[in-house]
Amino acid sequence: MEIYIGTDIVENKRIQQAYEKYKDKFLTRIYTQKEIEYCFSRKEYIQCLSARFAAKEATIKAYYQAFKEILTFKQIEILGHKNQPAEILLHNIENHRNFKIKLSISHEKKYSIATVIIYTA
Repeated sequence: MEIYIGTDIVENKRIQQAYEKYKDKFLTRIYTQKEIEYCFSRKEYIQCLSARFAAKEATIKAYYQAFKEILTFKQIEILGHKNQPAEILLHNIENHRNFKIKLSISHEKKYSIATVIIYTA
């Protein structure tokens, strides 16, 4: 088994500024419809968006280490579940290798952080 790790930290203000400047253009370029709906159902939607941005960046890093392929933001979907850890869904990937992917995300007032681990057989 091999293990690949990606991590990313985002200043929440950066995501807020991008959203305020580009609105839906920013959202639809980065996030899936489910992610947008989930985050905007939360009181602290900027922190939610930031945490998902960090998770997508961390996924891109770990996936590239493991398979030497670059994912796009929209190929990565971070699903939130109330009172449960978030999970990653990957869409439209050519990779048929056996692997598991795990995610840990956290956010607070100023920063959001994510770590992704990929386990390959």
